[in-house]
Amino acid sequence: MLKKPKSVLTVACEQTEVLLFDPISSKHIKTLSEAHEDCVNNIRFLDNRLFATCSDDTTIALWDLRKLNTKVCTLHGHTSWVKNIEYDTNTRLLVTSGFDGNVIIWDTNRCTEDGCPHKKFFHTRFLMRMRLTPDCSKMLISTSSGYLLILHDLDLNKSLEVGSYPILRARRTTSSSDITSSGSSSGSSGPRAVGSPCHQNDSGLLSEKHLSRSSQREGGSPRNSLEVLTPEVPGERDRGNCITSLQLHPKGWATLLRCSSNTDDQEWTCVYEFQEGAPVRPVSPRCSLRLTHCIEEANVGRGYIKELCFSPDGRMISSPHGFGIRLLGFDAHCSELVDCLPKEASPLKEIRSLYSHNDVVLTTKFSPTHCQIASGCLSGRVSLYQPKF
Repeated sequence: MLKKPKSVLTVACEQTEVLLFDPISSKHIKTLSEAHEDCVNNIRFLDNRLFATCSDDTTIALWDLRKLNTKVCTLHGHTSWVKNIEYDTNTRLLVTSGFDGNVIIWDTNRCTEDGCPHKKFFHTRFLMRMRLTPDCSKMLISTSSGYLLILHDLDLNKSLEVGSYPILRARRTTSSSDITSSGSSSGSSGPRAVGSPCHQNDSGLLSEKHLSRSSQREGGSPRNSLEVLTPEVPGERDRGNCITSLQLHPKGWATLLRCSSNTDDQEWTCVYEFQEGAPVRPVSPRCSLRLTHCIEEANVGRGYIKELCFSPDGRMISSPHGFGIRLLGFDAHCSELVDCLPKEASPLKEIRSLYSHNDVVLTTKFSPTHCQIASGCLSGRVSLYQPKF
């Protein structure tokens, strides 16, 4: 995973290393050769000098660019590979997720050399990726069983236990006409029993009886209300899929998913617009996401996760494509999403393809400050591009 603050490009590597480069000159600055004891998966800058790394060694490490010879501290709490790091700049809470199914909150306000106070915030089976919206009002979690979980009106200070959060809905995202008519449908139901990612207890899966009374207030939703969706994926209506990559539009307008079929013979990049507003009735289903754009991918390197991203202005998508990357737009003119929302799902437009690797590209990232894109491939090579249009 590639991350860029203003002055340094950091690269998470498979073999316990973190590499640092000058993003302008591409000069190698430093190698943290034993940053972790296993593969490094993700890097997140907390400010201009502090950053966090997570690893398959189940730990998170905090680093200071001014003193890279030692870690600020190591955080212990996960029991399996740690895959994601998010950060709420307002509360200075670090949020991590791993293949143990846990989302853990770390209070960096009270950080010492021994670590940070932490608590388990949420748990679900088959967790793959976790993201916070730019305003930290929602948490999205993708699963290998094809579910997308959305926690609305997010309150990170409140841990969620079994039965403590209301389930707003559990259904598949569909077309606009289906969404409109679903509110009056008598066939809507709670979470599906087969493969549902929600908690289980002695009485089975969570159901509508766990809705708190606060969810009934005048059509509004309570804090941390849970929505369970199975996003529509082209060509996958009857086959099931795995949501391998999850990203959010920088303005919070949409979510970007990379999905693969359960048999690994198809791979898609899909954009879903957020549908805001409370349902007509508190207990009637609503759909927070609508599929607006999609494109089939090359499906080279089956079984590997490919991390894609939005550009800083949200007008383009950079997506791993075989031994390179594709730059995709909502239309041929790289218009804003809100200016070209289709009535039905439309293909993403290929703006440019960039190929410079000799192995499968697994990750790509736009610079937040420069006209530059980075990509990394399976063999470990990092390429930097400065597109000219």
